[in-house]
Amino acid sequence: MFILYLIISSTLIVTALIMILSTSLSKKTIIDREKMSPFECGFDPKASARLPFSLRFFLIAVIFLIFDVEITLLLPLASLTPFTNIFAWGTSGMYFLIVLLGGLYYEWYKGALEWSN
Repeated sequence: MFILYLIISSTLIVTALIMILSTSLSKKTIIDREKMSPFECGFDPKASARLPFSLRFFLIAVIFLIFDVEITLLLPLASLTPFTNIFAWGTSGMYFLIVLLGGLYYEWYKGALEWSN
């Protein structure tokens, strides 16, 4: 048991040292206004390089990724049919779909799926 504690503590210490070393070496020492400004072939930029980002688009993208991952987890369920009981297979599949549809209806209820206000 002592060896396990020794391995865990040494791993945590080495990890902390690497994190501290990487953050101390990666900091920029010289903050220059010219280096921080966007570069457009030597000319001053015509407009701001930081364009406003639509939070609605980001929210729709995150919801899409969540549901995409859930569908990816649901697809292998079809290949398990020969190896499981049909009642257990159907119950787990339906439960997964109910949770998925519950999340969809919750997002719909909260108005996250409406693009314009």
